[in-house]
Order: sequence, then C-alpha cells, then structure tokens
Amino acid sequence: MHPGTETNADAGPPGTAEDRPGKRPKAAAAPPPADAPADADADAPAAARPERDRPEAGRPGRDRAEEPRPGRMRRLARLARREARRSALAAVCGLALALAFPPYGVWPLSVAAVAALSLLTHGRTVRQGAWTGFAMGLPFFVFLLKWLHVVGWDATVGLSILQALYFIPLGAGLVLISRLPVPWLRPLWAACLWIAEEFVRDRVPFGGFTWGRLAFANTGSPYTPLAALGGAPLVSFAVALTGTLLAAAALALYGMRGGAPRPRAALAAGGSVAVAAAVTVAGLAVPIPTAADDAVDIAIVQGNVQKPGMDFLGRPMKILNNHVNATIDLAKDVKAGRIKKPDLVIWPENASDLDPFQYREAYARIDEAVKAINVPVLVGALVDHPTKQGYVLNQGIVWDPRTGPGASYTKQHPVPFGEYVPFRDQLSKFITRLQRVPRDFYPGHHSGVLRVGPARLGDVICFEVAYDEIVRDTVNAGARMIVVQTNNATYGRTGQPEQQLAMYRLRAIEHGRAVVSAATSGISAVVAPDGTIEQQTKEFTQDVLTARIPLRDGTTVADRVGAIPEWVLAMVGVLSCAAALVIGRRGRMDEKGQ
Repeated sequence: MHPGTETNADAGPPGTAEDRPGKRPKAAAAPPPADAPADADADAPAAARPERDRPEAGRPGRDRAEEPRPGRMRRLARLARREARRSALAAVCGLALALAFPPYGVWPLSVAAVAALSLLTHGRTVRQGAWTGFAMGLPFFVFLLKWLHVVGWDATVGLSILQALYFIPLGAGLVLISRLPVPWLRPLWAACLWIAEEFVRDRVPFGGFTWGRLAFANTGSPYTPLAALGGAPLVSFAVALTGTLLAAAALALYGMRGGAPRPRAALAAGGSVAVAAAVTVAGLAVPIPTAADDAVDIAIVQGNVQKPGMDFLGRPMKILNNHVNATIDLAKDVKAGRIKKPDLVIWPENASDLDPFQYREAYARIDEAVKAINVPVLVGALVDHPTKQGYVLNQGIVWDPRTGPGASYTKQHPVPFGEYVPFRDQLSKFITRLQRVPRDFYPGHHSGVLRVGPARLGDVICFEVAYDEIVRDTVNAGARMIVVQTNNATYGRTGQPEQQLAMYRLRAIEHGRAVVSAATSGISAVVAPDGTIEQQTKEFTQDVLTARIPLRDGTTVADRVGAIPEWVLAMVGVLSCAAALVIGRRGRMDEKGQ
C-alpha cells in the first residue's frame, strides 16, 4: 500500500471510473482513421500519440527538450530520411507527368501522377504538402520545357521554378482537403483544386503561361471529346478527377490493412474505381460536330529557314525569298495542271523578315508571289508600329493579287521576354541576353477574323493557340476555320512543335473547326474538326500542303458557355480549402475549450 492511499472496507474490486464517485471518466482513445498512413503518428502532436511513443512517457517532470541528444538525433535522422524518400517519389512523379505530354504522349501517366500526388500529400502537414507539391512541379516543368534550353538552361530552370511555385499551394491544398469530413467528396474537391492551380497559372504573371495543363497531355485520349462541352478546363478536370478517385481507392484498400471494416473499405474502393472508369469513358459519348456548311481549297507554304536556333533569320530577305520561290513553284504546278488551284494561300508567321511597308524590295517580292498564284495570300510579317516609335507589330496581312495589302490581324498576346521585355530598363542591366530582343512587340486589340478570298478564317498567331479566350473569341466572332501562323524555328527538333501540334487537335474538337497550321520551318499541319491530323510536314524542309477544308458556322457548347465551367470548378477548389481551414480552426478551439 502506497502512503496516502485510503481504503474502504465495503469497496469491491477496482472498476471503471464511472464506478468510482468523484473520479472523472477517461475518454477512450479513438482508433486511427482507416486511411491514415503508416507514419501518421510521427506527425501527430505528442499528446495524441500512443503512450509508448511519447518522449515524456514514464518520466514524470521531463519534457521533450530533456530527451537524450543521441535519441533526438536518431529520430530527426529517421524523419529526414522519410521526407527525402517522399521528395524523391514526388520528383519521379513529376518526370512521369512530363512523359504524358508530346513528344512522348503517354497520356495515362497524367492520371497516375495526379493520383500519386494525392497519396503523397495525404495525412501530411500543410508545410510537408507544400514542399511535396514543389518537389513534383520542378522536375516536371524542367523536363517539359527543356526545349527552352536553346535560349539557355538558366532560362529553362528559371521559368520552371516560377511555374513550380504554383504547385506549392496545390500540395498544401490537397493536405487540407484530405482532412474534410465527407470522404467520398474529397476526390471531387481535389480535382477542382487542380483547375484552380491551372486557372491562376494561365493568367499570372504577364498574362500567364499555359504549358503543362493536364488537357494538353490528353489531346488523343478518351477524355478529349469533353473539350466540346467545357473546353480544356473540363478535360483537365476529368483527368484530375480520375486520378483523385484512384487515390481514394488506394487509401481505402490500405485502410483494410490498418483494421478498417473490410466490407466498408472494399465498397469504398470499388465505388471509387467504378466512378473513375465512368469518368474516363464519358467523353466517348460526347458528339463532336464535324458536318461542313461549305468548303474551301487552300495551300500552306512552308518556306523553311537557314538554320534552327536563335539565329534562324540569317541574312535579310532569305526567309522571304524561300516563301516567294515556293509560292511561284506552286503557281507553276497549278498552271501545268499538276495541282488544283487553291482559293487562298497561307504563309506562316515571320514569312517576311522585313517590313514590306518600309522596304520596297520586300513589298515587290511579296506582290510578285501573290500575282503569280493569283489568289489572296495571308502573309505573316513584322511591321513597324505606325505611331509608336521603337515598337513592332506581329501581323497576318491579307494580300490581294489586284489590290495589294488589305485587312490585317495583330498578335494580341506577345510572349514576355521573347517578344517584349517587362521592366526592360531594370532587368537589362543584369541580364545582357535581353538585348537580343531589341524592340518590344505591341499587342493587338481585336480578334483575328479575316476574309481571305471566299473564306472567313480566324487567325491565331503562334503561342496564342494555347490561350482559351483568344481562340474562343475568334470563333465566336465568326471564324469558320482556325489558322495558326507560327514560327517554331527557334525550337526546332526540341519537342516544342509537337507540343503545339497537340494543342491544335484539342482546339479543333473544342470549337468544331478545322485547324490549319502554317509554320516557317515546321510542323505545318491540317487538322480536321474531329481532331484527326490529316496532313503534316517534316521539320526544316521546304514544303507545300494542299487540302480541301470544311467551313462551319455552328458553335459548340464550349463556345457558348465560355469560361464559366473553369470559374466554377476553380472556385469550388478554393472554397473547399477555405472550408477545411475553418473546420480545423473550430476543432482546435473546441479542444482548448475542453
């Protein structure tokens, strides 16, 4: 008997706290959640861990700070190794996600990468989730954007770090969502969070950068037809939802090992897999409008450049002469009856490397080629701004064989640091390479609907095809086909032209329009309204494509609803994170109140 212990002769055997007056009952320890990871205890507060794991267990009056130093160091080393393994797994998942995009195009890896990030962030702290997101995002973007190394590997890494920063709130948000109280809705909220990440990254900063959207890895997958209903955001959402559902199924199965009721866990896993399969095949039921209201015969001229890379322009007039000569040869073939005469001809971006309105020789050569083929030609040219000295316009100009140059479209979204330099005066002092962009491109202010001969086409210049609103506004303004004038000579044979070609396929289905690409050095292509690539050229060859292009007047559901689906999905993702923060804060306040 210990000193100070009182006895009661009438007392029976020791019972529960409820059996002994004056004793407060002790709450039974709640079992760990079924989907908790094996190392969840390592991240739990000390008071919530099993007694055997508490540093102070069995040592009254001692706290964690008094733990022997060798023991603390071993524990910290163990945690560091665990986090290093998780970071390495995240990096591997980032590389796998990059392989889902062209030129590799293994689209199922996009689903697997989404599922992996959900699993790696489940049950972690917010800080750990944020780091895991960055650890996945950085190798993903470095591998995806390696084509930028022709400018410099520092440019590739710098842009990749900037883009990977958006994966920090994504990873942290996935942690918060994994704590929400309705498990079967967590995959939906997590998929919406992926759209929120793409929404912001596509717009900020400097108009955003859209490379790396899940939709652009799925331009030839079962998800692709969903673009006709909700554009690229809906495709991304379906991919993300499939991945998060598969992650939920994996967690349910893992919970069976941790002692969760087997029938319930099996039902949860089976249900998640069934819904994921339904989402995957849902796109196959979406009708893609392809019926033509009219048709037009076109020719695409790819004149080629002297050499790839930053110095593709070569000597003045070289690129222009390539396109002029190829067009004159086309006219000879038409006259000889070898090729049917087209209704219009399309030249690529920068086909004229000199301003035809400032250099008479350039004007004369273009006029010679247009009169030789004797049909309107859409000419890509760089033109000095008429009123703002020092600025240049990237234009598509309709050149008529009788009246000469007429209507034009000016690129609305110049590429920052490629076609203009933000904060030029400040940055050029430290980054001398920016001097290779001597003049800033001035943005246009209207869509590219142009009448070229019998066709009303929508002109989109180069990277603009990656921005939803530019292409959508052009179609809604009356374009019956989409023309992409591009110059990928800088990034030839790096995989970038293939990535851009994949975007053409998505835009064709999204808007129910044929997409025609005219590239200076390749890849020029003809894409049918159903996304089928009917013709394409090789890179760094001079070539001419001829085709009969369907013209359509009808619009898709995606054209009519515009950006509404993207806004709704992004807001759901953000609000789910906000709800998780509020619920977590209330839970902590309730614990303190007790």
